[in-house]
Amino acid sequence: MKKTMLPLSLDDYSAAGLSSPRLPSIRQLIPHKVRRKWRATNARLRSGQSPASSITSLTTSFAPADTLKALRSHRWTFYDGQYLLLAVLGIFCLSVMEMPGPLIKTCIATALMLSLTIPITRQFFLPFLPVIGYLVLFYSCKFISGEYRPPIWVTVLPALENIFYGANLSNILSEHKHVVLDVLAWFPYGISHFASPAIVGIVMFIWAPPGTVPTFARAFGYMNMAGVATQLLFPCAPPWYANLYGLAPANYSVKGSPAGLAAIDKLFGVDMYTSTFTASPMVFGAFPSLHSANATIEALFLMHCFPSLAPAFLTYVLWIWWATMYLSHHYAIDLVGGSLFAGVAFFIAKQKFLPRIQPGKKTRWDYDYVEIGESQDTYYTGVGRQRHARAQSVGLYGYEEFHSVVSPDSDEWTIGSSSSVASSRSPSSNARSSAEGSGSWEGETLASGSESERGR
Repeated sequence: MKKTMLPLSLDDYSAAGLSSPRLPSIRQLIPHKVRRKWRATNARLRSGQSPASSITSLTTSFAPADTLKALRSHRWTFYDGQYLLLAVLGIFCLSVMEMPGPLIKTCIATALMLSLTIPITRQFFLPFLPVIGYLVLFYSCKFISGEYRPPIWVTVLPALENIFYGANLSNILSEHKHVVLDVLAWFPYGISHFASPAIVGIVMFIWAPPGTVPTFARAFGYMNMAGVATQLLFPCAPPWYANLYGLAPANYSVKGSPAGLAAIDKLFGVDMYTSTFTASPMVFGAFPSLHSANATIEALFLMHCFPSLAPAFLTYVLWIWWATMYLSHHYAIDLVGGSLFAGVAFFIAKQKFLPRIQPGKKTRWDYDYVEIGESQDTYYTGVGRQRHARAQSVGLYGYEEFHSVVSPDSDEWTIGSSSSVASSRSPSSNARSSAEGSGSWEGETLASGSESERGR
């Protein structure tokens, strides 16, 4: 006889010592990412802001009082020491430079300070300060007397080249010249090298998360400053010097050379690279290669933002490598050194300061919150581990009610950073803190660091 199974009543569950089954709530049926975005949007709507305005809008204020107010409310951190370093560097460079004259130098310094006090210009110049510091330091090198500079190493780079590679790769690649090869080497070395930082910045401003461009500017500037400082303390002769003078000792009276780029001047009938490289402020700055360093850090940031295009970015770096050796401006060891400088700068930025890419977001205006730095493992202790196990048993793994993510703290290398560290528990509060009181490009105000601390 077939038995009919009747559904258990609530009393039957109680008699058996079982908890009654619960139907899933509407909250549990909504995906976690959708609920997280709703929370972030609702928080901004309650504050009177449009969904994306908090982290993507630009500051339009011209009132210096807003900057002073931001400074008073700022919570100073270790990262603010960078501005003391930049101030000391600026004073040193202005003292060393013989040209332009004192009046023009004073006007330039005053204009820069004024740009940092007006909010609408501060949002651009504040993250750009390390790049300005690099450019001023590089230009000032020509005014540093040779009697205060170290002796020039002529043989160390060729020796290292032979030790590591068994041959002088620069001489091998530059041995056979052709006009087509000259043009192929000229374009990345003499054209795109100078234009690519601005192009990369514009691309990342549009298609990368808010906060990416200021982080790129700081990493780029500090990396180049470290490179120029290394060239000052460890001056080395480039390949063209060995081609012209052999391995004879060098001194700082030697003028620079365009080397392979002289063929470009001859091809187009101009005197651009010959005069420029002859008057170079850093004649013996072979190691590290800043051409290699710049191309590498640009490629690393672009690969972070557009990982599917990584082969194209790596190809550009290899193109730069070949061009520098073909034109007799660098040894292979210089290129490796430059890329190492770039790698260190990028991975420090990525670990602590670089916003994460979020799947499905195409442009900066698609982001309603940002997560800063490398994501960390999820840790569970005590009751949290038990709740996590219960969540797994009922199929709720990943809900913020049952876990929390340990995220790194960050000030984004600046006293004016978004410094919001978003976790899966409450991204809306982090997004709100990153934009609170700023309304500027990437949250770059002098106050946003302290605001984000209060938001956490």
